[in-house]
Amino acid sequence: MVFEIKSYLLNEIPGEQRTYFSSDTLASDNPNTSILQEQYPPEFLNSLSFNGAPDHEIMLKPFTPVMLLRNLSPSNGLCNGTRILVTKLGENVICGLIIEGTPVAIPRIVLEITDRRWPFTLRRRHFPIRLCYAMTINKSKGQTLEQIGVLLTRPVFSHG
Repeated sequence: MVFEIKSYLLNEIPGEQRTYFSSDTLASDNPNTSILQEQYPPEFLNSLSFNGAPDHEIMLKPFTPVMLLRNLSPSNGLCNGTRILVTKLGENVICGLIIEGTPVAIPRIVLEITDRRWPFTLRRRHFPIRLCYAMTINKSKGQTLEQIGVLLTRPVFSHG
């Protein structure tokens, strides 16, 4: 549901949309890497989505809000959860303003992602960001928000 909300809101912003794709490979520290590469081709790796990691495909427009998913430079305010307003979309860097007004540049980085469901470590080279029009309740903890909306697609309250 969050994906649908983000897509709808992104389409409402004027301007040219740019799509960024990750480069996904298996970490070579596993002795079975060559066998795993045959079992898990790049197309499959691209389809994987992990908590706290960017998706394979990120669609952005200037003036879209994004959330940082990694600590890049805590002393400069670039911490996990920092909200940034995108101002310029480059090939290998995205420029923006921290919501408080500080200009920043976000580079592509290599993220190593492990998950108990998979017998490998994924190396994803991408921008460590996600659109932040909508977020889960867990991600919203600690945020200062002026206005919120809650979408309940199923009943959550019981009688009594």
